[in-house]
Amino acid sequence: MDQDAFRETYQDINERFCAFEKAILTRQCQCSEAHTFCIAEREGVHCNSDTGQQQCLQLLEVLRSQARFALRASSEDRKNLLPHGKAIRIQVGGLRGLYAALNPGQPVPARIEDVVELVNRSIKHFGSLDKLPFSSVMQQISAYQSRVRSRRNRRKKP
Repeated sequence: MDQDAFRETYQDINERFCAFEKAILTRQCQCSEAHTFCIAEREGVHCNSDTGQQQCLQLLEVLRSQARFALRASSEDRKNLLPHGKAIRIQVGGLRGLYAALNPGQPVPARIEDVVELVNRSIKHFGSLDKLPFSSVMQQISAYQSRVRSRRNRRKKP
């Protein structure tokens, strides 16, 4: 299946996509509202909640605008889609930052168990997503390192 056909089929099937799809597919988090599906040997994630999706999309937008400096992102990156590595850092690091802000003094888990529950707790505790303690959240975004390939798996360039 070519990339254009995949994207078209994906959008037809998955009208309410999961905002944290990359983090869920890399097994860095789970969500009680997420449902995974397959199209042509590729996975996707569907959100079962309109409200949950809107809150998660709003959170990602706030995190993205706050994380420009931490990610060394240009204004062009903000207008366009972020590269996969930066998007993962925002998703996973942002969720870990929320966990750290809500649970001070506790170690941040390697895997966030329920995204929508964490977002709802954050809104309830801080009043709105714009009032999050971004200094502690940005620390987690900056500190997050995605999995590094071993040297053996890298192909030698001719």
